[in-house]
Amino acid sequence: MTRASRPTRRTALLLGTAALAGAALPRRAAAQAKAAAAIDSPFFKDSIGSGALPPVAERLPSAPRIVELAKLDRVPGHHGGNMRMLMGDQRDIRMMTLYGYTRLVVYDDQLELVPDVLESFEVEEGRIFTLRLRPGHRWSDGSPLTTEDFRYWWEDIANNKRLSPGGPPQALFSGGNVPFFEVLSETEVRYTWETPNPVFLPALAGAQPTYIFMPSRYLKQFHERHAPKHELAKRVKENRVRDWGALHERLSRMYRPENPSLPTLDPWRNTTPLPAEQFVFERNPYFHRVDENGRQLPYVDQVTMTIGTSSLIPAKTAAGESDLQSRYLRFDNYTFLKEASKRMNFDVKLWKRAEGAYFALMPNLNAIDPVWRDLNRDVRYRRAISVAINRADVNKVIFFGLARESGNTALPESPLFDERLAKLWAQHDPALANRLLDEIGLTKRDDDGVRLLSDGRRLEFTIETAGENTEETDILDLLKQDFFHVGIKIYPRSTQRDVFRRRILAGQTVMSAWAGMDNALVTADMEPDALAPTSSAQFQWPRWGQFFESNGREGERPALHEANKLIRLYEEWRVSSTRAQRRRIWQEMLTINAEEVFTIGVINSTLQPIVVSHDLRNMPDKGLYSFEPGAFIGRYMPDTFWFDRAETKKS
Repeated sequence: MTRASRPTRRTALLLGTAALAGAALPRRAAAQAKAAAAIDSPFFKDSIGSGALPPVAERLPSAPRIVELAKLDRVPGHHGGNMRMLMGDQRDIRMMTLYGYTRLVVYDDQLELVPDVLESFEVEEGRIFTLRLRPGHRWSDGSPLTTEDFRYWWEDIANNKRLSPGGPPQALFSGGNVPFFEVLSETEVRYTWETPNPVFLPALAGAQPTYIFMPSRYLKQFHERHAPKHELAKRVKENRVRDWGALHERLSRMYRPENPSLPTLDPWRNTTPLPAEQFVFERNPYFHRVDENGRQLPYVDQVTMTIGTSSLIPAKTAAGESDLQSRYLRFDNYTFLKEASKRMNFDVKLWKRAEGAYFALMPNLNAIDPVWRDLNRDVRYRRAISVAINRADVNKVIFFGLARESGNTALPESPLFDERLAKLWAQHDPALANRLLDEIGLTKRDDDGVRLLSDGRRLEFTIETAGENTEETDILDLLKQDFFHVGIKIYPRSTQRDVFRRRILAGQTVMSAWAGMDNALVTADMEPDALAPTSSAQFQWPRWGQFFESNGREGERPALHEANKLIRLYEEWRVSSTRAQRRRIWQEMLTINAEEVFTIGVINSTLQPIVVSHDLRNMPDKGLYSFEPGAFIGRYMPDTFWFDRAETKKS
């Protein structure tokens, strides 16, 4: 039983304390079918024969997670094959962590949280979380997964000043406090907060999850508390790092699996050290999922990830060099890929992207120019910009009418979707835009018909982008005409992403173009941080977000009543204990954002091409493509994809 090794408190809530309610959240246990006799992949035949690996029945947990494919409208498959992918950067090996989507808890098809690595979990009063592991579960190197891995992370990493100078991650705070952590047994841990912590479980299920455990048996050899000093000093010298902390950090990255020796729980484990032009991931012999027939997942034995120039990936994909490809493909590649598919052994599926807006304008409410800052903060101006846009033209010209004209809000597939909010201030109404601009006082125009600001300058500005796709440029070319019709002149300009971000935070950018909400498949139990000023990476109010994330040390306190209200609602959500509370808060925050048009969404539900080999089975024809909550294709379980080939059917 242990607390944090030192008092760790978050600065008190910036804008007030939220009310609490006391209803309990439900228990969750894995709905398991009866396990069939375990079936192994021939991939391990030689290793088992030599005694290097035990038989599959001894490698699985006593209660593996049974994936009933028939209930998912998929077909049980066979072991074998190498799934090829193309990537543009070595850092893209993190995509394997996303596609594997192995988490303590995961989102299911209904966007409900269910156990995955965990056998079950229980939540009481929204603040007491009991997590139970599957007995006999092992890391990929065969070492046991136990609560010692949770204790090690909590005491030796999260509360170690060298490894975590800022203390534990924010998901481990509620009401400014860290939890009381208990090890109840070898397979059971408990986290208890004084106030509810609704962000805890969603953080564990995230595409980039909050890891609250690590492979302790392996990592202790790099930790000053556990390793002999002379051995640790030798390893530091061999790896050419400054100290043991840098060594531990380099070798313990679970999200980006750069260290082939680091044990994993994912379906496939990396076998290739950096640097490399091709990474080979092999099946994890101790993976905890099986199909209804007892066949250990994943079906595919090996994944090969080849690194090359990102701009060439569409062409290489069209040439048949990938079996499963979505990254670095855009909608404007679809026609080219579809034509190539007639000659090659692949199909092109179109999944719906799940951002709140594929393209949105972000008026910078923290612009340093006082005239532009005041204008951007006037809701009438933001509404005028929004209704000046002919979204139907954008949809028709750029997306062939296949996307959805909408503000930046929840998608229809979300239980929080509200049609009224999607359409609010999203109609094309130049007359209304003109009236709103006149009402502000922007009635004077020059000889070109461009309105004049209060100081006599023209109402013309640059919309900055990161210049990462041609669709942005094409959309802005259409918007140029829409804005000119109401007396506004814009100049699109692209800059390198780091420069783009720095200029926005410094207030040098008046307006930028970016995607809307990363996740529009929202539920009441997901954190609504994207709807309030909580981060400097939010381009509509970067310095207000910086103020919040730095606890007031940097940035500026929000200057608009509505922005402060959003922060209060967000903080109320952070200590809510019932789904009804959270749903009310989400609805109010979505409404404020739609009415105030802090971000001006143009289009959403655009389509993402995904190239799939004709031989690869169980890849759904339709899906929702998003980083959160789907880990792109991870929620659709690529470990259940299999090759329908003669050689795999023998397995």
